[in-house]
Amino acid sequence: MTTHPSTAGQGVGPLLRAWREQRRVSQLELALRADSSARHISFVETGRSRPSEEMVLRLAEYLDVPVRERNALLLAAGYAPRYPETPLDDPALGALREGIERLIGGYEPYPALVVDALYNVVAANRGIMTLIDGVAESLLEPPLNAMRLALHPQGLAPRIRNLRAWRGHLLEQMERQIALHRSEPLRALYEEVAAYPVPEADPVDEPAEPVPYFALPLRIEHEGRTLSFISSIATFNTPMDVTVAELAIETLLPADPATVKYLQSLLP
Repeated sequence: MTTHPSTAGQGVGPLLRAWREQRRVSQLELALRADSSARHISFVETGRSRPSEEMVLRLAEYLDVPVRERNALLLAAGYAPRYPETPLDDPALGALREGIERLIGGYEPYPALVVDALYNVVAANRGIMTLIDGVAESLLEPPLNAMRLALHPQGLAPRIRNLRAWRGHLLEQMERQIALHRSEPLRALYEEVAAYPVPEADPVDEPAEPVPYFALPLRIEHEGRTLSFISSIATFNTPMDVTVAELAIETLLPADPATVKYLQSLLP
């Protein structure tokens, strides 16, 4: 698994260097992007020069540092955090919550859900609830976790017809998130779900007619039928709040006409 920078006992210089090295950017390249000099970047990284608040934010932007970690960089440099972390149930995010509910509700009868940085489900539509019908009650207790639901032997895993490929996709997605975000809880979740048992082979269940999939499908059994979906994930553009920055909206697009017809018959 990809390693990532650690904040433990470090000043802003070593942290910036760790992010730069992780992004595989040279000091000169970063200096050119940030309208600075390689000498100044070197001095910042070694602690010989204290960057201004503006410089910390500029370097973080060019290094594509997540919003939560930009706050950590500011704190390490001796400045106040710039980005708030507003609870999702705060009245200030009321318009956001209503917009999310309208969005995923309007996507019905197709499944859609919203997860946070730990893949905990913060909103889901009726399409999702249809798919998870019948999973173990213990997995439905709050906080509902999308990765546990998908990969746990008492969750959806036994019904996923291409489990080995879909499991590999989900674990790779988590690895990318771990590399991007500094999160021990996310790493712990990864280790948990990666340890779930996997059958030696997927069940043989070819579609009646060949389907030209344009992306890896999720093929899942529901009441004797195999439904096929293509997953799409969207995030908010230029977020100014940690909570909002870490939300992801996942929609499952039907990948064949039979899936479209079946879902439309379930949720007219």
